[in-house]
Amino acid sequence: MKTEDTISAISTALGTAGVGIIRLSGENSIAIAEKIFDRPLLTAPDRKIIFGHIKNSAGEIVDEVLVLIMRAPKSYTRENVVEIQCHGGTEVLREILSLTFQAGARPAERGEFTKRAFLNGRLDLTQAQAVLDVIQAKTSTALSVAQNQLAGKTSKKIRAIRTEILGVLAHIEALIDFPEDDLDDAITADLDAKISAQIDAVKIFLANQRSGKILREGLETAIIGKPNVGKSSLLNFLAETDRAIVTDIPGTTRDSIEEFVSIRGVPLKIIDTAGIRSSDNPVEKIGIERAKNCASRAELILALFDGSREISAEDLEILRLIDGRSAIILLTKADLPRVIDTAQFENFTAISVKTGAGVEDFLDAIAEKVGSVNAEMNFVRDEREADLLRRAVENLEEARVTLAKNIGIDFVAIDLRAALELLSELTGESVTEDVINEIFSKFCIGK
Repeated sequence: MKTEDTISAISTALGTAGVGIIRLSGENSIAIAEKIFDRPLLTAPDRKIIFGHIKNSAGEIVDEVLVLIMRAPKSYTRENVVEIQCHGGTEVLREILSLTFQAGARPAERGEFTKRAFLNGRLDLTQAQAVLDVIQAKTSTALSVAQNQLAGKTSKKIRAIRTEILGVLAHIEALIDFPEDDLDDAITADLDAKISAQIDAVKIFLANQRSGKILREGLETAIIGKPNVGKSSLLNFLAETDRAIVTDIPGTTRDSIEEFVSIRGVPLKIIDTAGIRSSDNPVEKIGIERAKNCASRAELILALFDGSREISAEDLEILRLIDGRSAIILLTKADLPRVIDTAQFENFTAISVKTGAGVEDFLDAIAEKVGSVNAEMNFVRDEREADLLRRAVENLEEARVTLAKNIGIDFVAIDLRAALELLSELTGESVTEDVINEIFSKFCIGK
């Protein structure tokens, strides 16, 4: 990427809105913006909002706008940045964007603004990726975690681990330089304890890998059951909206319906599925097959059984489907007299979305399945980070083994350097261009 280029992109979502923003970044961004603005910008004060009009090549007014100038290095990218705030219509945004291209800017690539912030040293790699997490956060807890990451909480912890390892390495290299100093048992025990402490610190990140994934992506949760057990009613209750059609007619839901809901700060990707039963209807049969597929891949299953009716063959099939799976069994319609034989269920929660009975017990059961999740935890963001941390642990453990076997203090140093290199790749201090490009390709254009 040529960072001397000036890039331009729409930074707000397309659609009808009160305000839309076009952002430019690069050495010539102010001069380019001045070409299409009816007031001087090169001599304009920094960080002051300027009112005026965007004009096309024929001198016609395209829109009245506010322009904000942020000169380097005091900007998001540490380059000259201009933001043009116009009306939020799709057509006006696209026309102004086109004018910036005609004036000398080029289209920004996905995530290129944040990529420049990283390359120019404003953010490290964990902070840069946290920008995407802030944008995509689905619950208040997920947002708090992302904001902590953006503020450098993870970076500081990783750097603290690296500092401790560097201290051990410096001690070892001193011993290599002065071989007359004996490596006695006390020194060996001290070095081993310090390395072991950093292994434990890294493992804390790895222990929270699943929680981090849930906060970012949501826990895939399938609602399954035979027709008319209250699956769609439960989805609507959790989503707090009439997301799914609810009727007394069996087979109303023919396809899977997805909705993100927040359960005590944890995002769940809820999938309401077609009722599982025998059917000759070809459309319903497709829906039933999809329901079974959803159940097979879901991380959590909410299996519903009508507590006011006797257990049926369809119910028994559902019990077979959830055997050995992470599932919560719900006996619905708890506001009605219970008829179902509960001996079939090892554990269950009786619930009524009509009266709210059993709701708190149900939410407690979900929290228990998800596990402890809070905004102050140190999280592994994705499999790439987890792999780097696992390999760092392996190198640190190899260093301990080498130290214990007294194979050679210089070999311990080799293992420690390997661990440091992996931790540096995590924060972006040592990372290949291909990895950088892959990470920022997941961002939206304009961020």
